[in-house]
Amino acid sequence: MTNLGQQDRKMSTSSATRFLLFLFLLSPFLARVPRALAQPGPQASHPSRRERRKGANADDLKREIKVGGTTRSYLLYVPRAQTRNHPAPLLLVFHGGGGHDYNMPRFTGFDRLADSRRFIVAYPESVNTHWNDTRALSRADDVAFVRALIADLERSYPVDPARVYATGISNGGFFSQRLACDLSPQIAAVASVAATMPETLVPVCHPSNPVSILFVQGTNDPLVHIEGGNVARTHGRNISLADATQFWIDHNQTVKKPDSSDLPSHDSNGTSVHRDIYSGGKQDTEVVVYTIRGGGHTWPGGPQYFPAILVGKTNHDINATEVIWDFFSHHARQECSLNPTVCDAMEHPAM
Repeated sequence: MTNLGQQDRKMSTSSATRFLLFLFLLSPFLARVPRALAQPGPQASHPSRRERRKGANADDLKREIKVGGTTRSYLLYVPRAQTRNHPAPLLLVFHGGGGHDYNMPRFTGFDRLADSRRFIVAYPESVNTHWNDTRALSRADDVAFVRALIADLERSYPVDPARVYATGISNGGFFSQRLACDLSPQIAAVASVAATMPETLVPVCHPSNPVSILFVQGTNDPLVHIEGGNVARTHGRNISLADATQFWIDHNQTVKKPDSSDLPSHDSNGTSVHRDIYSGGKQDTEVVVYTIRGGGHTWPGGPQYFPAILVGKTNHDINATEVIWDFFSHHARQECSLNPTVCDAMEHPAM
């Protein structure tokens, strides 16, 4: 009996040792628990079957927050390898007029890119399928919603507050411009696709900080004209791409003469891409413009979601999703409000 007891104790000790060794070897992977940050909480769920058919992904989360007594919602995607001790950039992606948050994940492909480039993506939902970009399409306080959304995500996830970005197409692109105007202390850079600036936004746009800006605009966009004018006939007016570019050149104090280039063209539908880079702005900001010659009201590299006769052609020489993230990844907000002397020195170097 004594020998058996000793053998049992040896087996028990051996098993415990093997188990502890197993935990030790597994610990680096447990520390990363990829889905732990993206599990539905009390106020979160996964998209419905209908929303997945319309463009959401199964791993997206649907979350809600209260803003001024109104319940607002958004989709969220957290990278599979994201950990709490590694702050990540936050990208806000705004749908176009008449659209929804669930239309954007597969349309843009940002979820997939977030996995490889390690950033968190949120797809906000508007109140009446339109964003309040100052064209009187909505009366919702969408700026307050975005401010609250950023704060909510910074509390709940490891968001780097210096790397918060906004992008969108059409109405979502116009609204992203408004965020550059109204939330420049929080937004490091903005990218607008198939959108310039609303005429009504320009006189009230007084950003307190410089903001890097990217435009992607088709020359043959039938809804948002590159030379400015009526948007979709009855949805207010936009200023020209040239005037919108000049607005941000002046605000950011970039160089006046751009680094210009025609990008290699492989698309067989007659479209091509011209790029202008205005660098050297305050706090290292830039204004970058991709002009899609022959391009329409579309997302380059994305689907031809409506016939070209209705929205124009989609260019495939570039992928707007990758172009936008490459641009964002080079720009982080500098904490001038916390240490103004650092930014003053950068903006006014000693001679």
